[in-house]
Amino acid sequence: MLISMFKSYSNRAVVRIFVLTSLLSAPVCFSSSIEFENQQKNPIELKVGAERIASYLSIIKDKRLGVVVNQTSMVGSQHLVDLLIEKEMRISRVFAPEHGFRGDKGAGEIIDSKVDKTTGLEIVSLYGENKQPQPDQLKDIDLLVFDIQDVGVRYYTYISTMHLLMESCAKENKPLLILDRPNPNGDYIDGPVLESRFRSFVGMHEIPLVHGLTVGELANMINGEGWLKSGKRCDLKIIKVANYDHATQYYLPVKPSPNLPNHQSIRLYPSLGFFEATPVSVGRGTDWPFQVLGYPNSAMGEFEFKTRAITGSWKDLNHTGEKLFGMKLESKNNRGINLDYIVNWKAKFDLLDMEIISRPFFLNKLAGSEQFAQMLQNKESAIDIKRAWADDLVSYQKLRKQYLLYPDHPDILRYVVPR
Repeated sequence: MLISMFKSYSNRAVVRIFVLTSLLSAPVCFSSSIEFENQQKNPIELKVGAERIASYLSIIKDKRLGVVVNQTSMVGSQHLVDLLIEKEMRISRVFAPEHGFRGDKGAGEIIDSKVDKTTGLEIVSLYGENKQPQPDQLKDIDLLVFDIQDVGVRYYTYISTMHLLMESCAKENKPLLILDRPNPNGDYIDGPVLESRFRSFVGMHEIPLVHGLTVGELANMINGEGWLKSGKRCDLKIIKVANYDHATQYYLPVKPSPNLPNHQSIRLYPSLGFFEATPVSVGRGTDWPFQVLGYPNSAMGEFEFKTRAITGSWKDLNHTGEKLFGMKLESKNNRGINLDYIVNWKAKFDLLDMEIISRPFFLNKLAGSEQFAQMLQNKESAIDIKRAWADDLVSYQKLRKQYLLYPDHPDILRYVVPR
């Protein structure tokens, strides 16, 4: 294999040969700690796009590839980068989203572009000042491959990275291949629809907070609705997930980011994300991120915990080392976005004559609207807040149907107005 690879790369720099030989002897390895706790089994017949190798090898063969991957880009027990090298594909450059190539960086932590020490590949960060590939980073690339596991929540930034990647591809006339993966929150839609004036990296699309789409379906919507800034369409090819539908409850085999360590955290994430605009801890720096709520006041609850120091945007809002009081959330039947948490904690803060919303503009960006914050401040009930979303969600569902690649959940709107 080395001989054939040397021949195929004989016109490339010696360092490129060194990189590839290094890859063969040192596969991409990720710590076993990224595996989910108490992981449940997925249907045996379900195959993510990256596992359908025969469906895309002919597309990428003889192409100079740019791959957008992280620790979730697994093909069974093998990383996609290793698979492509094993198949003698030509990787020119790796692009990494928030949390980095290996998924070990804190939320909001700035990541420098570098050469990966284990593989020798050039890693270009798509988080920080450079959020999308630049023309000089694409000139030696024929095709981009996107294989990132998303969790189906608008403020989870991997879909923003995909959007900006599509813009770069459209502008530079580079085709994009998306290896699709299931959405672990893809069985319902809920939450406010983003208003364009609150568009940001934590919300780029006029979709609900829980949008009910795979990344492939969302990419089709971005193209079809003309949402790319360039005014062009991305030359897009999607390798679908085999034997998947939106009624399938999918359990991720690898955690998608440091603070979503298990299925429960992923299901609670849409409900607890609002607390990021408050002084309440959601458990970053504990063994239960997005599964606990706490604040340094004993009136907040009986469950006690302390947080460890963390990196990233929330390091100064983490109450590091302080004793926090609150609640640990146990597994319950999912009810879509559960607003009882934020409404009840607002009431706790009101009793102490304290303001729970410490970052009002950020809350508007997370919600995609200022209506949510206004209703919360006005002490509206959780049910009334959800009713305010209902009409927009019904309209969105009509739009969403046009871009589905998989059979829908028969009651996708079941959490829109609580019963």
